[in-house]
Amino acid sequence: MARKALITGWAHSPFGKLEDPDTEALMARVVRPALGHAQVAPEEVDGIFVGVMNNGFQKQDFQGALVALNEPALASKPAVRLEDACATGSAALYAALNFLEAGQGKVALVVGAEKMTSKPTAETGDILLGASYRKEEAEVEGGFAGIFARIARNYFQRYGDRSGELARIAAKNHKNGVENPYAQIRKDLGFEFCNTISEKNPYVAHPLRRSDCSPISDGAAAIVLVAGDAAGNAPRAIRFRGTAHANDILPLSRRDPVAFEGARRAWAGALRQAGVSLADLSLAETHDCFTIAELIHYEAMGLTEPGKGHIAILEGWTEKSGKLPVNPSGGLKSKGHPIGATGVSMHIMASMQLMSEASGMQIPDAKLAGVFNMGGAAVANFCSILERAR
Repeated sequence: MARKALITGWAHSPFGKLEDPDTEALMARVVRPALGHAQVAPEEVDGIFVGVMNNGFQKQDFQGALVALNEPALASKPAVRLEDACATGSAALYAALNFLEAGQGKVALVVGAEKMTSKPTAETGDILLGASYRKEEAEVEGGFAGIFARIARNYFQRYGDRSGELARIAAKNHKNGVENPYAQIRKDLGFEFCNTISEKNPYVAHPLRRSDCSPISDGAAAIVLVAGDAAGNAPRAIRFRGTAHANDILPLSRRDPVAFEGARRAWAGALRQAGVSLADLSLAETHDCFTIAELIHYEAMGLTEPGKGHIAILEGWTEKSGKLPVNPSGGLKSKGHPIGATGVSMHIMASMQLMSEASGMQIPDAKLAGVFNMGGAAVANFCSILERAR
């Protein structure tokens, strides 16, 4: 059964190394444009839901209160900040959905942001390890890349070395990202570059190369949600036909690290609620923080059997012209990954497709889109099935 609240507008900053000094400035970039896009006045907003991980990126916290500093009409509106590692943006979005569907208001503003580039790389890596289980994983080589490198090594030991297929995933997403005006890296790197160790593409944590890792990013994104009975003549209306949120245990030592069972449950739950199969989807935006994650997601979503994800990329199934285009936006790999903004951005990318407003990224006649955003190493898993309501 479809959820009743609708996406009626959005705004998206560029992702990359931005001059904005903090999340306050980044959020100011997108709040007013998102409200204007939805044709909603600030006074009409009933609740504000902010997704920022922070965890030391900046000393100023209390992020939910920062939105109103640049939009005084929002100062008296209830505001809350959510954090769920790399799924922080989706956590904020789902909290807003629940707020509206519980009858607490008619209009909700969701804002996701992160300022990551002002810290030295080593300090950024340590901050991001907050999304792992530090009691066991704090000394992993390569920071959070080391967590996924360990997953990749386990996967390769079980199913064979798939470094070439990971390079194909990276090349696909960089090629797609050329057409994304918000993307941090708008360059078609090509398979050979992604598959070759070089000064510009060294190992970050074996077997993952720099081209297998999403970049460190600043950015913000905002979505306006309206209760279905209040959407009226909104210029855009995107429905959540299905949603699911599933968790897995945090330490990798206490689960099969390559099964991504939480992701599997989230995909299955969202598709079941939507009353559709994976074959019905026109596209998917999935969480490719590292290329090994996208490869395993092919299996978790049911595109292939476990251990067979390489077939999807080798056969071209996930290319823009394939049977299930995956990350036509370029994904996190090309678009960038400002932690709190990511889940919000992914839902915007899918909404643009469904409204036929994705320009060079556009998948022809897109009807249904899947969005999968995860926090940590497939610990917090959010999956949405979106469709155009009118």
